[in-house]
Amino acid sequence: MRTLGGEQVEEAVASAVALLRTATDRDWRATRAGRLEWDCRYTAEHVASDLIAYAGQLAGRATEAYVPFEITLDEGTGNEDVLQVIETTGALLAATLRTTPREVRAFHPYPFRSADREGFAAMAITEVFLHTHDIAEGLGLTYEPPAERCADLLARLFPHVRPDTDPWRTLLWATGRGDLPGRPPVTEWRWRNNLVVPAERLTLQGLTPAAATDLAAGGDGGFAWIDGGPYQGTRDAAGMLVKAYETGVHRPVWGVFVLVRREDGRAVGGIGFHGVPDEKGRVEIGYDLAAAARGNGYATEALRALTDWALGREAVTSVRATTEPENTASQAVIARAGFARTTGDGAEDGESGGGGEGGGQFVYEVRR
Repeated sequence: MRTLGGEQVEEAVASAVALLRTATDRDWRATRAGRLEWDCRYTAEHVASDLIAYAGQLAGRATEAYVPFEITLDEGTGNEDVLQVIETTGALLAATLRTTPREVRAFHPYPFRSADREGFAAMAITEVFLHTHDIAEGLGLTYEPPAERCADLLARLFPHVRPDTDPWRTLLWATGRGDLPGRPPVTEWRWRNNLVVPAERLTLQGLTPAAATDLAAGGDGGFAWIDGGPYQGTRDAAGMLVKAYETGVHRPVWGVFVLVRREDGRAVGGIGFHGVPDEKGRVEIGYDLAAAARGNGYATEALRALTDWALGREAVTSVRATTEPENTASQAVIARAGFARTTGDGAEDGESGGGGEGGGQFVYEVRR
């Protein structure tokens, strides 16, 4: 799996600075940065501020708000000096990324109030790419970052955006900086770091399309799995997520989550929704565990946590789980999680089904 970290931040910064150094003799304060309201000089300073702020969030392990500091440049700092500051703050962030454990999450407001090290790396690289584009556009320079890296950023931070044949143009469109045929203009956007649902011994970590692509192809998705993991059901669910992403119908919060043990950061299984809530507010959950993790109550804990999260959403009226009649172990998990067996798949709503079976399966439900 292609990762995003310190090396990739350094590459992005080096490429951007190399281009902008060709125009340091220009008046950046008198030149508007592309479609922004900012001038080129302020935009460059903003890049440095973002890089050091992200380093501060991770290094300080901030969990509730931004660390209360900001960068101030000395009076008389020239354009070349600003680029040196960008290089320096980029190096500081890169060093922080290299020394931050994978499981650490720090505060970022959008959309779920946290991001991991890869999320901060992705945001930093995107800031560098986009604002270098803004400055270059204002100064009349040509800039285009690597397509492969842009695809990585889209698959991590823009999971709701259908990918296109040109990742850079898609990234510009997704951030209100360009047009794509057949798609309406974007006038407002936010980062989309993955959702993490906490449980007692586990965290349920939402899969990005990037991680899902790797899992579906036989990789680890960027997770450290226990022996025997992941189970095939997790790979199959990841494959369905990828298809939904590629067709533009993926909705991240109703996707797939990997179950990660707090004690050692090991992934033990997967859980997820079969889709978005239907017109009646019903949503279905499925799950699996690596064989070595079974018998510890992890599935019950995860099912309770994701069910509680779902029932806290206004769009959800009930959560369902189904199992084969002979799968008594799964039935026990579902019952311990607080589900009650219904008379069949939808039978309580006057639909087909009966005798506790729907299409050969037992159906269980929890209502708000």
